[in-house]
Amino acid sequence: MGNTLWALWGVFAPLSLVTIGGGQATVAEIHRQVVDVHQWMSAQEFLNTFAIARLAPGPGSLLVTLIGWNVGGFWGAIVGTIAIFGPTAFLIYVVAYLWRRHRGARWQLALEAGLRPIAAGMILAAVYVLFMSLEGGWWARVIAVAATLLMMRTRLNPLLLIACGAGVLSAAHVAGWT
Repeated sequence: MGNTLWALWGVFAPLSLVTIGGGQATVAEIHRQVVDVHQWMSAQEFLNTFAIARLAPGPGSLLVTLIGWNVGGFWGAIVGTIAIFGPTAFLIYVVAYLWRRHRGARWQLALEAGLRPIAAGMILAAVYVLFMSLEGGWWARVIAVAATLLMMRTRLNPLLLIACGAGVLSAAHVAGWT
């Protein structure tokens, strides 16, 4: 159990320090570590855990708490949570002090401008990993893209889109198209 807890710390503490753009930016690397490197979960188990974390209130980084729980029980959840939030909390405290002290400095503006595309790229990588983990073949991917476009262009209730997507995928399965 001790080795598992250290492994959780070793995976999530470094990731905590590179969460440029928020916790969702590291989902692709979390997936790689949890599914490919340590094989703590299958790709589908990871996707299910991710969905539960997104449905729960609170930060999206609670995904790590659920992974910790699956891997190491109660103490795994505690270690995973502290590992993903602790180092960043300390770093942010130091950075906030420096940011306030040097407000508007040229290096600060350049750093902000340089980190924006990095954050966007990391978030796109997370979307790609989750998209490729979908079960249901091309039907599931078409439904995901359609739901995303509808969410971006309309004010439809997301629960309605989930229900419609589930209905379409179920109908395709019953019809033998999946």
